[in-house]
Amino acid sequence: QVQLVESGGGLVQAGGSLRLSCAASGNIFSITAMGWYRQAPGNERELVATIQSGGSTNYADSVKGRFTISRDNAKNTVYLQMNSLKPEDTAIYYCKAILTPTWPRYTAQYWGQGTQVTVSS
Repeated sequence: QVQLVESGGGLVQAGGSLRLSCAASGNIFSITAMGWYRQAPGNERELVATIQSGGSTNYADSVKGRFTISRDNAKNTVYLQMNSLKPEDTAIYYCKAILTPTWPRYTAQYWGQGTQVTVSS
């Protein structure tokens, strides 16, 4: 079984920082990409940032220059460093991985359970 476990959410004042982590575990053959998405109440889930196995990254315009995604391939872990946080960043943040298990060996997407980030004004 493949599992994604997020950590690092919490309550922070506007202008503050948080660092999210997401570790993938289980029978993993390879990971193609990992990323972070968020969903605020009443809104659809939206992309925050993604990182490919080769290291290329993609960010939502709303977080460019403030958030940084990184990855430790040896640990199957992705991080999201969030600086200069704003109240509008408040949401549940979900980790997603596109990966191939050892068996059955077909590529699929997997989601974590989510971690709450609340930014107070």
